[in-house]
Amino acid sequence: MTEQITQARLGLLVGQRNYRELRSILAAMNEVDIAAFINDLPIEEAVIIFRLLQKPIAADVFSELDNDIQQRLVEAINDREVATLFDELAIDDAVDMLEEMPAELVKRILQNASKDTRDLLNQYLHYPEDSVGSVMTAEFTDLRPDMTAADAVAHIRKFGQDKETIYNCYVVSPSRLLLGVITVRDLLVAQDDALVEDLMLTNPISVHTTDSSEEASKLLSRYSFISLPVVDDDNRLVGLITIDDAAEVLQEETTEDLERMAAMTPSDKPYLKTGIMTLAKNRFLWLLVLMLSGIVSEFVVGRFELAISAVPLLVAFIPMLSDMGGDAGSQVSTLVIRGMALDEVDNKSTIKLFVKELMVSLFVGIPLGIINFLRVCFANGAPLVALTISIALLCTIIMANTLGVFFPVFARKLKIDPALMATPMIATIVDILSMLIYFSLASALLGV
Repeated sequence: MTEQITQARLGLLVGQRNYRELRSILAAMNEVDIAAFINDLPIEEAVIIFRLLQKPIAADVFSELDNDIQQRLVEAINDREVATLFDELAIDDAVDMLEEMPAELVKRILQNASKDTRDLLNQYLHYPEDSVGSVMTAEFTDLRPDMTAADAVAHIRKFGQDKETIYNCYVVSPSRLLLGVITVRDLLVAQDDALVEDLMLTNPISVHTTDSSEEASKLLSRYSFISLPVVDDDNRLVGLITIDDAAEVLQEETTEDLERMAAMTPSDKPYLKTGIMTLAKNRFLWLLVLMLSGIVSEFVVGRFELAISAVPLLVAFIPMLSDMGGDAGSQVSTLVIRGMALDEVDNKSTIKLFVKELMVSLFVGIPLGIINFLRVCFANGAPLVALTISIALLCTIIMANTLGVFFPVFARKLKIDPALMATPMIATIVDILSMLIYFSLASALLGV
């Protein structure tokens, strides 16, 4: 409620052009809330409000803005303001923004940034997309092994104010080789004359600049670290990846997986900020593929036209079998893909997955088949038809669960995103195969 009142109050002050009071209220607000307010303003008013912010706050607010607002702000402010802004921004945040901006804006930003900032930005922009190097930060605290605990604490006080994190400090040699890691807590509780090399943990877990950012995020989660050191080919410390970077990476990967599982091309823009034509384009191709694959289902049904003519009751249970098979396959594929994402499922557990899902299929399919048999017998008085449908149901569930394991595992073997083999793909294939099973059983058991 307080946030709504503040946003309404800010809107009123903007309309009144009461910039003095606006500046006072904004100075006491959280950067995320300020960014949410600016995101909803016309660009002319957004520029005015942004210029009211103090420099350090402005950089933090800018990093929270939507990509399109960031771009339009950079276009609207002058070269001096661009230079000040990007010199204040955290390097990893600045790199993320530059990767989303048009080439002419990137060129303008690099031309106006200070030499140190420009060199860092150019270095980061040369790392492969989705690599650790592209999301790491160079704003960290390093120590020397021959420092005393008192010297190290004084060093952190002097240089740590603008660093992304100071809780974990990394110990390096004069040539910047990574030697160990030490926490601020260890330094504070140690004797003042204790040497850092005697207090640090040697052989720290690290990641390489070209490693996958998703794998680095999983390492952070697995070991409950708040940061990981990033090294180059010579084991020299060049940066670190923090838990907030990891959270953003995993959120983006999860969003992409969900979109692929729903048969959509992934988009890096928020839903309400994405144009109608873009949304339609992202969905059309997959829907077209699924529609064309439905021709195969039509062919299967048409091939058994005589069986349908002889026993019209068979048609009534086609949707039930298709839905049961599609849902069963999607359930299994979702669990397997999630297990892969969390490293709970590996290549060694493939056989175990198939055996487990076969047992689950029997425990689910047999009771459902019995219930379906009794229902059809009671409603239609056709025990042989009921038996055909119930056996087809059991076989469909077994087949769907097996494919729900097979396709994600097969995709990973081919180094394809397993999410591509999720709900729509499996549902379509299961639909075709369930019809083949159903009518083949009908022909064999009913003699049609």
